Amino acid sequence: MRAKTEGKKSITDLPDLVAALPTRDRERFERIFVVDSSIGRLNPTPAMSGWIEEYFGSVDAVRQQKVVRVTNLVTMEGSFFNELRSRRPLVMGKREEVAGIIEEERGGPFCRPLESTPEDTFGRIQGKHSVTASNIAKFDALSGVVIFNEHDPLSFTQEAIADYIDTGLAWLRKAHETEEEAKYPFFLWNCLWRAGASIVHGHAQVVLGRGIHYAKIEGLRRAALAYGQKTGGNYFDDLFEVHESLGLGMAADGVRILAYLAPIKDREILLLSETVDEGLKKSVYKVLDCYVREMGVSSFNVAICLPPLGPTKEDWSGFPVLVRILDRGDPMSRTVDMAAMELYASSVVSSDPFQVMEALREVVGEE
Repeated sequence: MRAKTEGKKSITDLPDLVAALPTRDRERFERIFVVDSSIGRLNPTPAMSGWIEEYFGSVDAVRQQKVVRVTNLVTMEGSFFNELRSRRPLVMGKREEVAGIIEEERGGPFCRPLESTPEDTFGRIQGKHSVTASNIAKFDALSGVVIFNEHDPLSFTQEAIADYIDTGLAWLRKAHETEEEAKYPFFLWNCLWRAGASIVHGHAQVVLGRGIHYAKIEGLRRAALAYGQKTGGNYFDDLFEVHESLGLGMAADGVRILAYLAPIKDREILLLSETVDEGLKKSVYKVLDCYVREMGVSSFNVAICLPPLGPTKEDWSGFPVLVRILDRGDPMSRTVDMAAMELYASSVVSSDPFQVMEALREVVGEE
């Protein structure tokens, strides 16, 4: 059951929200997460007053800052949430500048994929809204590109998103047929340069590994397996129930959706599904639609983590189809969103998962 509190919830209230949970829900939370809050203090100089008031509202607002730290004890993912950062508006700007750059790049090789991109040795997969190419600078030996018919990656429909995923999955199955020992699939979409895309034209990528799944997916499998052996529960079921109990999880179209408490970066959403069905594809579209239309997001990453396509020696029981989606920030910003903290310590996050879930509920709906 969802925790009931007066007024809107905030990530800075998380310690109190957890303490108010029923015993069973609180114990489940504590099996997965540890949360801590502290106060950061500073003494600004008089000369800083104008700048502080412009950006943070008042000088008093920065003198004492509440910081909440959340760590996932199962996966060892962790995030810091600063009260000042969580006050920032959810909607971002500079959409017109980004749109101008997208338009300037129209007419490049991905606008003519059949003549300007290589094909795989097993040919191309042709979808209604996309076509595959062989990745010319490969991540792995089996590495393909799903090129969208639509140049603008932020101009998408539900039908198009479903087609991008279907085309990618068809490529993965075809690649597996070609090399039976390659059975570890991964679908990724880096939208615009801020998210790591070297080409503006809308495209996703697919890779199929051999021997062992990609390191972070295999690490998650091992962590979830160890959790099950220790607690007798399913990690992914418990993860969702923890978020649902706090008002950060919901179910829609047969898919479990949660605003993750230990995000890698801002506004990270996790989707859990038994299979890649129409409900999951619809949910991916709705999350991205909410990102772009409601939150003003221009650059994002989508990762679809899939179990192996064939039998393996490892235990994959209870491992769902997992989709991770996150915002990569303003593409026009000169400041990168990931630095030494994210790479070697814990993530520093500007968004509030409770605000993210509130926006999602309005767009996605709930069963």
